[in-house]
Amino acid sequence: MYAPRLPSRQEFVPVRQLSYHVRLWGEPSAAEPPLVLLHGWMDVGASWQFVVDALQRGRFIVAPDWRGFGLTHGGPVDNYWMPDYLADLEWLLDHYAGDRPVDLVGHSMGGNIAMHYSGVRPQRVRRLVNLEGFGMPRLEPDEAPARYGKWIDELKRLHSGGMALASYDTVDGVARRLRKTNPRLDADKAQWLATHWSQTHADADGQQRWEILGDAAHKIINANIFRVDETLALYARITAPLLAVEASDDSLAGWWKNRYSLNEYHERLASVADVRIEVVQDAGHMLHHDRPARVAELIEDFLAS
Repeated sequence: MYAPRLPSRQEFVPVRQLSYHVRLWGEPSAAEPPLVLLHGWMDVGASWQFVVDALQRGRFIVAPDWRGFGLTHGGPVDNYWMPDYLADLEWLLDHYAGDRPVDLVGHSMGGNIAMHYSGVRPQRVRRLVNLEGFGMPRLEPDEAPARYGKWIDELKRLHSGGMALASYDTVDGVARRLRKTNPRLDADKAQWLATHWSQTHADADGQQRWEILGDAAHKIINANIFRVDETLALYARITAPLLAVEASDDSLAGWWKNRYSLNEYHERLASVADVRIEVVQDAGHMLHHDRPARVAELIEDFLAS
């Protein structure tokens, strides 16, 4: 199994009405702001371990589990909303950084949250790194009625038990699931990550099962249509220099076909005042697992520039 070079410590922080699970590396410093790492959808804060181990300079690093993921329980809810992540992040920054701007890094969903938050609170972000946080395809107003209907249908499926996450006989099964999703993930890293991505739980027959640490309610679509004009308004208020990192595998083409492309994403990034784009070769969407040393190098060089 993978052996971390820099093991994390963990704590729970009161955030609104939740107890937020947070992983920490290093110690707070008066010389440098905290480095805050935001994980993506169906992931956990421990997912950053491989990048942290590849960093060459010591930093105080904060990596939360978002509400409804990992060990941060989402409370009695049946769907999740972007504004809640923004407010949760504000609470966390108040706790760990006070009035100091932070260096903010997000992957996928975490990258989208980092981008939006940096537009809402530009004064709180010193440097911004977005790893494959592309946002969503443009939706038109006339798509709203069907989307609301789909949202209600999915809620009904969830409450009838039709959207439960898979469970596994052993942690090895979880590791195999991780490698099936990402064939580039090394076996030793998959085994280690599986122990943080899931936990054991007795089923109705008393048999131990490994269950993914994610709330099935995260599978519910957002009821509101994605508004590009709103996103561009947020991007335009970002004052931090932005490093936008993409994997050489075109995730957007695989997910959205002709509905959303890298070219359209780049057009949106043009609304950010100071942006640099980098591509990590031989990597897919989970580029921080595929090429952690390269991702760490890009982050450190950018933060030091």
